Amino acid sequence: MRVPSVSVLNGECVRADLSRAAAQFADPDVTAKGERRASVPFHRLETLWFNTGTLCNLACEGCYIESSPRNDRLSYLTRAEAAAFLMEAAGLFGGPLEIGFTGGEPFMNPDTPGMLEDCLTAGHRVVILTNGMKPMQRAKAKLLDLRARFPGRLTIRVSLDHYEAAGHEKIRGPNSWEPAIDGLRWLASNNFDLTIASRLVWDETEAETRGGFRALFDRLGLSVDADDAARLVLFPEMDAREDVPEISEGCWSILGRSPMEMMCATSRMVIKRKGAERPAVVSCTLLPDAHGFELGTTLAESFRPVSLNHVFCSRFCVLGGASCSAKGDNGS
Repeated sequence: MRVPSVSVLNGECVRADLSRAAAQFADPDVTAKGERRASVPFHRLETLWFNTGTLCNLACEGCYIESSPRNDRLSYLTRAEAAAFLMEAAGLFGGPLEIGFTGGEPFMNPDTPGMLEDCLTAGHRVVILTNGMKPMQRAKAKLLDLRARFPGRLTIRVSLDHYEAAGHEKIRGPNSWEPAIDGLRWLASNNFDLTIASRLVWDETEAETRGGFRALFDRLGLSVDADDAARLVLFPEMDAREDVPEISEGCWSILGRSPMEMMCATSRMVIKRKGAERPAVVSCTLLPDAHGFELGTTLAESFRPVSLNHVFCSRFCVLGGASCSAKGDNGS
């Protein structure tokens, strides 16, 4: 197995030797070759993400926002702050949305259970990303209550970076496998809607990866279909040091892709920067630290086109065909 060399975001730049990438993606309107850069118009809001903060109980290798027990660069989002965005969304759209929670580890934030309850009470579907370890397990009673009160509307997505303990712990650190497996077993035994997120960062094919997870799920007695891309989500490697082509307007037809397939056509994420007076809205889950992708302090302000001038726009979304939503083919 090969440990991925995934760089992480630091402010507006990616830490590592990224001078060429910075030059490539610097201009939001024109590529380094002088072509019109592709952009994505806002279509409609289908998924609203809340980043609960960058604090995490782990410090994983390659975490794209450097989540750790010490990193509070993104502060805890409060229940009241999230509720304000739910109210705005209700006024703008009225109907239910998919609401996603990410971090950091969302269950580190003491307001997360209350935010989950508010979203479900408002009629939304909710997916929460977690490592399945002690922070989540401390919320067992509340999760059981929410599952009983809102059947079929709460999905819990657990991150496993490999189907073997050694691979998982190469990225997540020692003693991270068994607590995650314990969390998975508890979720499965209590009939939660469960999905798994992993990464295509090893020297093996997607079929081999799915086969490895299939064997793991069988051993654990999990009813997760390893061949279902919405149940076992395999994200492409995000190595910001790779030479990734820019996406010009002409690439849509060449690649057979549409701007409407991109996350930023139908989703936004709310973050709270450390020291900021109020939360901000950014274009997607991948770029909370890139200030050029901050789109305002309200949802209404954020509904404008997004230029694809970041390496992750190319690597993850356009070329990787991935999405963080629970509804897409590659979404989780």
